[in-house]
Amino acid sequence: MATPQFNLSVLVCALLTCSVTAYPNGRVARSCAGMIPQHNHSPQSDPVHKITVSQMKFKPGDQIKVTLSGQPFRGFLLEARDAEDLSGPPIGTFTLIDSDSSQILTCEDVQGFAVSHTSSSIKTEIKVYWNAPSSAPDHVQFLATVVQKYKIYWVKIPGPVISQPSAPPFTTPEATTQPLTMAPSVSHLTKPFSASECGNKKFCVRSPLNCDPENEPACVFLSFARENQSVTVEMSGPSDGYVSFAFSHDQWMGDDDAYLCIYEDQTVYIQPSYLTGRSYPVMDSRGTLEDMAWRLADGVIQCSFRRNITLPEAKNRFVLNESYYIFYAEGAAHDGRIFRHSQQPLITYEKYNVTGTPQNVGGSRSSALLKAHGALMFVAWMTTVSTGVLVARFFRSVWSKAFFLGQAAWFQVHRMLMLATSMLTCVAFVLPFVYRGGWSRRAGYHPYLGCIVMTLAVLQPLLATFRPPLHDPRRQVFNWTHWSVGTAARIIAVAAMFLGMDLPGLDLPSPQKTYAMMGFVVWHIGTEVILEIHAYLLSRKVEILDDDRIQILQSLTVAEAEGHVFKKVVLAVYICGNVTFLMIFLSAISHV
Repeated sequence: MATPQFNLSVLVCALLTCSVTAYPNGRVARSCAGMIPQHNHSPQSDPVHKITVSQMKFKPGDQIKVTLSGQPFRGFLLEARDAEDLSGPPIGTFTLIDSDSSQILTCEDVQGFAVSHTSSSIKTEIKVYWNAPSSAPDHVQFLATVVQKYKIYWVKIPGPVISQPSAPPFTTPEATTQPLTMAPSVSHLTKPFSASECGNKKFCVRSPLNCDPENEPACVFLSFARENQSVTVEMSGPSDGYVSFAFSHDQWMGDDDAYLCIYEDQTVYIQPSYLTGRSYPVMDSRGTLEDMAWRLADGVIQCSFRRNITLPEAKNRFVLNESYYIFYAEGAAHDGRIFRHSQQPLITYEKYNVTGTPQNVGGSRSSALLKAHGALMFVAWMTTVSTGVLVARFFRSVWSKAFFLGQAAWFQVHRMLMLATSMLTCVAFVLPFVYRGGWSRRAGYHPYLGCIVMTLAVLQPLLATFRPPLHDPRRQVFNWTHWSVGTAARIIAVAAMFLGMDLPGLDLPSPQKTYAMMGFVVWHIGTEVILEIHAYLLSRKVEILDDDRIQILQSLTVAEAEGHVFKKVVLAVYICGNVTFLMIFLSAISHV
């Protein structure tokens, strides 16, 4: 729901019939019709900016300089309209004077119908040219929407009316403003929500499953209670910005019916919205909600409301007697503006009908594909590859007898573990691409390191197929190349795992995940150091001064036999430790 990406603030006036997302880059073509920023606040009433023109009369084909000026502002939208029909489409086109601070917009498939800002930098004056069309009406008026800051903006500031020479005198049309709809009443909750009726009278979504919002501040809680033809919704969760939930036809953000509760100025604002994709939600009128209430306590936002099961007049509101995936997300908010949720949304495992039989269900913040990706990578790079390296490095003399196809046992074990590593890596590598449908732009360096690891994991067994015979002059080059590629893959894989654990798609618990991964690294390095020291002491004990330890360990002495037993014990302990670390991570993944 994962942009990864909602919240709102105060309701906008009822006569604001067309809204648009706030865009610092000024690409607000969606707002051409209503000229209303989707900032979820009421616009200011008394303009502090003005529009001036270079001439009051015009003929088709004339170019008139238009200036917008006043107190410092950050964003704007400037249009020309038929002065006798200000609700109609824009008239004429604009030409830029300063392309650094202003840009042309395409409205209703016509380029140049409007002008907006290029960035959120502070401005005090904007100048552009307006080009009068051949089909211009008798009277044209300029309108501007100006944003000073997120919560402070003016909508449709009226500018001068310019007229054609032969036009009759302009008469201001009679005001046709509709009466404002009063804001729905909002009350204050006197006590926290209770989970006692979950599965009995309420359909509940909780994380952790069976947590109680009445006693556990960290409990994520959603409940739905049917009352005749309406549903009462309760939502609770820890956040200092906003909490939200949505109904969705699938497990992806987009085309979803969402509801947000945002904390601002010691108040919680409740408002429905509609998600059009992995972007800022489009806010809807709060007129569809009743009995709204909220509560703030101990860093927990709690809000409730009631809405009808069916809302035929609201096209973006889903009917509630059908089955949907349910999303829950939280994130930061500042000055009335919401930001991308801080972690992956909690998503139910399957679709549910919240007006049906009351149930008590949970969800996960990680996709099964991403969980499988992490689990397979942990198995590959924490167990199979590390064990295979130790076998090849220290167990050649221990398992030197031919085992299969005339190959030594140690080599067979090493090859089997390394091939398993490559296969597990290949399978795990594909899963995130299947989940995302392509490359993830929000995963930082992790996917880049993953691609390098994948390349090396495939390259290593390919290189092994070209291994020269034992006494071939090229064997030493191969040995160094094989060792270098393998070592590089292991180091980069560990770095990739460190980064991957912090990604929202998996987001294992902190700081335990870091300590566990550091513990694994220390465990492996410590084991290698112990075996190296043992090999050195053994070489001194049998008094063989050959630099090649493979030859050293071929001594058929009592010391050698003792050394074999020691190595087997160390390997057994090492594998037990590895399995322990692996189970810690797999358990954490399963609970995400």
